[in-house]
Formats: sequence, structure tokens, C-alpha cells
Amino acid sequence: MAGGRLQYRHLSRSSSHRQALLRNMVTSLFQHETISTTWHKAKEAQRLAEKLVTLAKKDTAATRRRAHQIFYTPEKLVPKLFGEIKQRYLTRPGGYTRVLRIEPIKEDQAESAILELVDGPKDMRFAMTAKTLAWQGKRMNEITAKNVQKVTQFRKNGVKELRKMVEKMKLHNEKEREVQLPEKRKVYPEEPNKRDMHLP
Repeated sequence: MAGGRLQYRHLSRSSSHRQALLRNMVTSLFQHETISTTWHKAKEAQRLAEKLVTLAKKDTAATRRRAHQIFYTPEKLVPKLFGEIKQRYLTRPGGYTRVLRIEPIKEDQAESAILELVDGPKDMRFAMTAKTLAWQGKRMNEITAKNVQKVTQFRKNGVKELRKMVEKMKLHNEKEREVQLPEKRKVYPEEPNKRDMHLP
């Protein structure tokens, strides 16, 4: 329709190339649980990934066939999608993926992002919240409290896992403090006669 609103990002590719790109990205996402790419590709892949999790929650023969059509390695990923990932998101009403902006990765300085499955073992917001709690100690500000509520709301045993990760981060911070850094080396050492001329 000429002049209509843009329904999706074309990503400067033909239809078949774009579909192949998105299928490849979604296959990698469900295999590794997190991928880094450009921001626009991440937003488009996020739409397809959300639809796949919704198909898994319905769990019918038709939805399994549709998942087989999307994944490039369905023999590995369909059992994972309809097993582990479906169980993870049974109580969550939506928002199964997250896009986080990061510094540009490519030389052309294109906007980059990380696309990840939430509440998984590689959930970055969960790790960042735990690190903040380990750093702040017992005092917690309003933003941190809101983040704690977000990351533990739908995660099974969320508060317990968060406490465990905070303790792990505290131990890691203490080990970092114990490590003594070597003294800074002077790039231009003083000449011996100039050093002797200094007054005490």
C-alpha cells in the first residue's frame, strides 16, 4: 500500500534475505540465549523470538510444525523450546526477550545491542542488579528496589538466586581488593645525576 505506515524494518534486504537473516538470528538466540548485533536487527529478531515462545506455550502439533519451519536446527532447538523454555515462561504473560543497547561493535559505528532471553542463566539485568546490591551493601535506593522486583517477579526462586549471586559478587569484589597491582612503571626514568641534585 503506497504511503502506508511501515509495518516492519526492511533492513536494506530482499524479502527472502531478510527472512533468512531473522531465522538465523533467532536460531542463534535460542541456542546461546544471548546474541549481539545491530539495534535494528535485534528489534526485528525480538518480534520473531516472542512469537516462538508464544507458540511454545500453546504446544499443539501445528505450533510444533511452525517452530520446525523457523529454526535452522529444529532437531536440537524444538525440544529445548517446548521443554525448558516453555517451563521458564509459563507464568510470565509476555516480554520474554530484552534488547539492551551497547557501545558500537562494528567499525561503521552502527548502533549495537544485545538481544537476550530474560530469566535465563545469562540474564544481564539480573547480574547487574546483583552486582549493584553487592556494591551498595544494605542500603538500597528506589531504582535498585524496582530492579530487584523486576528481576525476581517471574523467576522461579528469584529472591534466593539473587541472594546467592550477591554473595558470589561480594566474594569476587573482596578477591579483587586483595590483588595488589604492580607499581606504575615510569616511561621516562630520571637520569641519575638529576636524581642526585634533588634536595631532601
